[in-house]
Amino acid sequence: MSGQGFDHGCFVTGTDTGAGKTFASTVLLHAMRRDGRPAVGMKPVASGCERSHEGWRNEDALALQAASEPRPDYQLVNPYALPEPTAPQIAAAMAGVQVELPTLLAAYTALSAQAGGRVLVEGVGGWLAPLADGLEQADLARALKLPVVLVVGLRLGCLNHARLTARAVLADGCRLAGWIGNQVEAPGPHAAAYLDLLRAALPGPCLGVLPYAPGSAPAGLAAKLSLG
Repeated sequence: MSGQGFDHGCFVTGTDTGAGKTFASTVLLHAMRRDGRPAVGMKPVASGCERSHEGWRNEDALALQAASEPRPDYQLVNPYALPEPTAPQIAAAMAGVQVELPTLLAAYTALSAQAGGRVLVEGVGGWLAPLADGLEQADLARALKLPVVLVVGLRLGCLNHARLTARAVLADGCRLAGWIGNQVEAPGPHAAAYLDLLRAALPGPCLGVLPYAPGSAPAGLAAKLSLG
């Protein structure tokens, strides 16, 4: 695991919205915990939340919380829970909230203390979707000094999206620790060829391929990932 830098956590991004970042992140958390050490997830900014008796809650953030050990407080996992299911910039404006980097760093620091530095931070949408006005995902990843894991939603067009995202990650001064292929739909006749092209084209190693298996428990798929 230390070979890819996961002893110090990672920042997870995707080729686009719907690539399966959260599902892959929960599987990755379970894979990180295979050695018996703690690892926790964080969704710094989440739009599309539902009201509960405990406050606003986001489905993706709850999934990361459930895959974490120890189980952190929700407010640390998801410091900014925005009700409207749209881009964070729009959702924050509608909620009258200003997303600020110091708040995110403080929550990360608290989580890191609980997990021995092993925090998986899941971004929003694709890499170039801002977290807030004037705050890019690259800004947060650099501030946290985290390597990036790219989740590739395996479907038509993924080669272009994956290559563009990898170039953007590197151009923003971040390190690509590897990528995870996620079968977001039933694989077609050229699935194996697509994977070969991705392995040849992307600058980081393939950490594994998650099958198209709706309803599968993330813990049961952790063995599909190899973290070095």
